[in-house]
Amino acid sequence: MAAAVRLRGLHKRFPRVHALRGIDLEIAEGEFFALLGPNGAGKTTLISILAGLTRATDGSVSIMGFDVARQYRQARRALGVVPQELVYDPFFTVRETLRLQSGYFGLRRNDAWIDELLANLGLADKADTYTRLLSGGMKRRVLVAQALVHKPPVIVLDEPTAGVDVELRQSLWHFIRRLNRDGHTILLTTHYLEEAETLCERVAMLKEGRLVALDRTENLLRGGGGRRLVLELDVTELPASLRPRLTGRDGARFILDLPDYGDLEAILASLRQAGVGVCDMALGQADLEEVFLKIMHGVGHDTPEQA
Repeated sequence: MAAAVRLRGLHKRFPRVHALRGIDLEIAEGEFFALLGPNGAGKTTLISILAGLTRATDGSVSIMGFDVARQYRQARRALGVVPQELVYDPFFTVRETLRLQSGYFGLRRNDAWIDELLANLGLADKADTYTRLLSGGMKRRVLVAQALVHKPPVIVLDEPTAGVDVELRQSLWHFIRRLNRDGHTILLTTHYLEEAETLCERVAMLKEGRLVALDRTENLLRGGGGRRLVLELDVTELPASLRPRLTGRDGARFILDLPDYGDLEAILASLRQAGVGVCDMALGQADLEEVFLKIMHGVGHDTPEQA
């Protein structure tokens, strides 16, 4: 499959900071991709280079095959960016803002798509309201609409749900999923890791400007600690035969390693043999937040692999 975004040997140096250190990354057309990392990892710098707001020191970047430096017009048309910051002109209504944004891309008759954006983002009843009068959540919806107004094949969402309500979050993801099903490539950065875990097929993690993990989401989850069994027993000590499986304890609950679901019957048999009753039981698996913290603290995934 062709690459929607391709980074090769990407470096960005500022006077006192080496923000990006040799990033090699490809995002396929139609992929829903997460770029994660702590504050200061280089995510915003990378997005700024994609958008043409910052020039790379070394390396190359292309969007839909267009080099962002040499073929900047085509690269800009292929990209829509939803920034973290609330940036708006207070003297235009929502509809005027979207018409103006359409004009930047030479789109003169774009009202049908603008109406569809307004409806899908819950802005239809605010179309003739000045942006300065909107709530923070509504202003963020306008930013999303601006990024999508020219129907870019690649959409970058930089913390799109930061500080917004549950209703907006759900409606936004419903619409973005639809765009992804229609073939749009989505690049998401977020601190809400459950969003990335639910939505994204692959995940890349940055740390201090370096790519420290790159894999399919399910592979990262599988390698992040695997399955576990949480047991609440009618005794205060775990039977000796099960102690090698013990990975932690939370009050009266024992947390056991469970490499395979087939091991569950053997564990229950050991408890029955020891005369131990089970008061409560739950199965769990490491989530992306646990995997992220593990990788950021330097455990595993030192060499990212393309999956």
